[in-house]
Amino acid sequence: MPKFRISKMTLFGCGLVIYVLLTMAVLFWYQDDVEQMSWVDRQVFNHKIISHYQLQDNISQLQVLERLGSPDITMALLKSGFTYQVLYYRTHRNAVDGITTADECTALLFKNRQLIAIGDAAVSQYQTIAANAN
Repeated sequence: MPKFRISKMTLFGCGLVIYVLLTMAVLFWYQDDVEQMSWVDRQVFNHKIISHYQLQDNISQLQVLERLGSPDITMALLKSGFTYQVLYYRTHRNAVDGITTADECTALLFKNRQLIAIGDAAVSQYQTIAANAN
């Protein structure tokens, strides 16, 4: 009866393939839980996700909330039958004081729950709308 010999290189190759497959499975199917992240990991995660948002992608507020979780700061107003809401997500740190401020966040502006502006443009548009609402 012939003996089968498995070389060390064959075992190494099989192990490497299994490792790559498991890593890909985690990367493609494992959803990050923002509620379980440290604040450092969460701000990096927020920055990464927000940097991929494009206004032409027709992103809803629900999609953002499902992906990024609760915002760090939020403001809203009703003007001419439209609901405007700006959500601030922390994306960097300016001061080591334990307090998240708007200048440490990236703003996302929604009109009737659809994303219409990101970053400084979102803040400017919201401030203009709020100033004209009074």
